[in-house]
Amino acid sequence: MAHRASKLAFALAAFGLVAGCADTAPPPAAISQHAATFTNPLLPSGPDPWITQVDGTYYYTHTTRDRIALWRTDDIADLKDAEHAVVWTPPKTGPNAHLIWAPELHRIDGKWFLYYSATASGHKDDLHRGVFVLENDSADPLTGEWIDRGRVDTRLPGIDGTVFRYKGDLYFVYSAYDGPDSALAIARMANPWTLATPETVIARPDKAWERQGGRQIVEGPEFLLGPKGDLFMTYSGSACWSDDYALGLLHAAPGADPLDAGAWAKSPGPVFKRGNGVYATGHNGFFTSPDGSENWIIYHANSGPDMGCTPKRAPHIQKFGWTDAGWPDFGEPVPEGEPIPVPSR
Repeated sequence: MAHRASKLAFALAAFGLVAGCADTAPPPAAISQHAATFTNPLLPSGPDPWITQVDGTYYYTHTTRDRIALWRTDDIADLKDAEHAVVWTPPKTGPNAHLIWAPELHRIDGKWFLYYSATASGHKDDLHRGVFVLENDSADPLTGEWIDRGRVDTRLPGIDGTVFRYKGDLYFVYSAYDGPDSALAIARMANPWTLATPETVIARPDKAWERQGGRQIVEGPEFLLGPKGDLFMTYSGSACWSDDYALGLLHAAPGADPLDAGAWAKSPGPVFKRGNGVYATGHNGFFTSPDGSENWIIYHANSGPDMGCTPKRAPHIQKFGWTDAGWPDFGEPVPEGEPIPVPSR
């Protein structure tokens, strides 16, 4: 494993210096050096990207449509050369047989869980899509056995499921197909694959900017806890093939009940949108730097107009900050090719 080999090289080098045994240390070329900067995109392709950072190691995944793969590295600037493995392939038939989208890797109570969207065999329509869960109790998510926990028992078909813990409870949010709309629905969970409460719809595509590209869509929800206790939830609005695919924001006051639809207020316009030659900025996730001092956003984007909703959508990351009022400030997309300091270690 690349990151473990890197740490071993440093340890051996340090031992050689301390013990005075220079011949036991690896040659300088064998010692991995972290890059000081990187440029977007991280990969030439990677729709619906996701990063989980645990103890200084980054785990990355994105939509591949016919499987789920995980990448692992301790140097996010070198993601293209990271160790990676296919960890799950779908069955040939059944409710989760094809169109595998938007995987997310979560660490819950000492186990790994992969949430992903899938479509039933023999179908390509919205009514036959759902969010499914895989579980792995290995310390290493690239190995061990992934157990299929089946479909999250949502009331409606949908995609883009995610989970978050708040005040000790685990919550599930997804983009539900509800009539002509896709809406954001939330429920509390009994366990990582079973809902414990009825679903509450907390957002619908009722803004003009959420209806670009010929469809009215809110999808890709992601929870974000503010520094003052505010609850935030980003989401992607409009069709993914639109250049104006962008991120919106829901807000609930500190201490609010996440299941109370009235507690959530929507920002009037997108909070992160195309700019600086970067188009269709959407389907994001969040992670922190290894030292915990920085907040980062990952999202996919196109490098030019009219590129549509294809595998050419590529993963971008950038640091974001907070306003004095405790709201996230995502700024504008960093231009492709512009050097960005790597996350702080």
